[in-house]
Amino acid sequence: MVPESDAHTSRRVGVEAPDGKSPFGPLRFLYVGTADFEADLKYYRDLVGAEMLWNRRAFGARVAAFRVGTGLSLLIADHRPAPSCLPIFEVDDLEKKLKELKHVGISPTSPPFQIPNGPCALFKDDSGNEFAIFQDVRPNVFGDA
Repeated sequence: MVPESDAHTSRRVGVEAPDGKSPFGPLRFLYVGTADFEADLKYYRDLVGAEMLWNRRAFGARVAAFRVGTGLSLLIADHRPAPSCLPIFEVDDLEKKLKELKHVGISPTSPPFQIPNGPCALFKDDSGNEFAIFQDVRPNVFGDA
């Protein structure tokens, strides 16, 4: 029997993050679903006091980004189910990481798709929790924000 601590290590895949321990790079975005985009926009901007980095409508969807703390951005999106929160991690090479994950039996739930910063792939763990990985091919896509 593999000890609990070794069981997780044996499933690690591919290129490691700079810390030498993580399978992915930094957590860059929390993608939050909204049932009422305008109400949630006002909530984060006016009540929470978060800085709105951008607010865009494209491909039939509305998405806004907020700085609510240091580090990652919180994105509200009307095309995501509410309530939901999708963590999105950055990887250096999406195609390479997808091959590494496939090698250990992990496949995305759909073909890769585009987010403003670049190609992205969505996954579900055994409990149904979603996470995504993306390659940042368009850094600062909306300017310095």
